[in-house]
Amino acid sequence: MARVVALVPDLLFGSKIHASLTAAGHDVVLTGIEADARAQAPSAAVFVVDLASGTVEGSQLLESMRAGGELGGTRTLAFYSHVDVEVRERAIAVGFDLVVPRSRMNREGADLVTRLAGGHSAAG
Repeated sequence: MARVVALVPDLLFGSKIHASLTAAGHDVVLTGIEADARAQAPSAAVFVVDLASGTVEGSQLLESMRAGGELGGTRTLAFYSHVDVEVRERAIAVGFDLVVPRSRMNREGADLVTRLAGGHSAAG
């Protein structure tokens, strides 16, 4: 289906995301390192970013990549802790295509990525 780059520092949750996306037919590159994600995301159909980890400043990364014209047509999906409203608002403000709670990413991640990869608008 689609090439996906996922920046998820949490190994356990990252492996769950990797498994569900792979099972849905996506070609997934999983990394916990911002520099790796930055290098690989431009060649992906969808760039997934974990905003809940506390170790990655995903909104700042996206803002920088967009400013540098690095993402082209790559669609973006961020997930956050449902209690962290400020993180959600910042992610929306910097222009992630879709921002969802971590629990929704856990339940529907493969479907969300498939919808984004297909170019459909996916409301969060």
